[in-house]
Amino acid sequence: MAKKYKLALVGAGNMGSAMLGGALRGGFCQKEEVIVCEKSPEGQRRISEEYGVAVTDSVEESAKDAEMILLAVKPHQLDDVLPGVREVLSPEQIVICCAAGRTIESIEASLISVAVVGKLKVVRIMPNTPAKVSEGMCALSLNANIDEADKEKVLSLFRSFGRAEIIPESQMDIATGVSGSSPAFIYMLIEAMADAAVAEGMKRDQAYVFVSQAVLGAAKMVLETGEHPGALKDAVTSPGGTTIAGVYILEQEGLRGTIMDAVRASIQRSREL
Repeated sequence: MAKKYKLALVGAGNMGSAMLGGALRGGFCQKEEVIVCEKSPEGQRRISEEYGVAVTDSVEESAKDAEMILLAVKPHQLDDVLPGVREVLSPEQIVICCAAGRTIESIEASLISVAVVGKLKVVRIMPNTPAKVSEGMCALSLNANIDEADKEKVLSLFRSFGRAEIIPESQMDIATGVSGSSPAFIYMLIEAMADAAVAEGMKRDQAYVFVSQAVLGAAKMVLETGEHPGALKDAVTSPGGTTIAGVYILEQEGLRGTIMDAVRASIQRSREL
């Protein structure tokens, strides 16, 4: 039987709201096809006013009538949510979870019931907050019961607000470090470069525009040309020019090693969780 909602979102914090807004803007679903479970009255008002979707404080109410159930709560909150989902879950529904450190196996164990034994459909994801501006990156790992039609449905959700790739679950901690956490590193880079421009006399608002557009453009060059980042860097570094002078300082101060250490620290923390 067809479900009333295309998507149920459980948890509408920063990440949940980013994905909700992206899915609506990207055309994956209409507001009438979404229900959100949010416990706080303030959060309920915000979601209702900003997105115009149905809102409830009941996990069971949100989950029972949705094709896909997207769990966007913190890892420590997941065990409070899963029993409500288990109570109403049917075999055709897809459960999608973005709680860091929670494996597909552990999610399955918390959801198993007589109604879905052997038929649970579970997807583990690692999205990032640029979904809010339709430039998200999402890693997905699928359990054995996700068929081709399910896979395309889930991919269409996450590709409606960015890029999405399926990876082995063994690489999910790597995705956490390289795309889930890394926007924070890029924001720090943007802030530092803008500070340098301000120190040299540029207005701060203009400095953020110049730097941010340079970062955006550089990323698009990598994605759209398919060229190696090193080759693109070489194309900018004229002999004896301004760029190679800056590159020399970055190499001297160990930029590459520092970035690698930061990403690997995030990956290790994800494994610890």
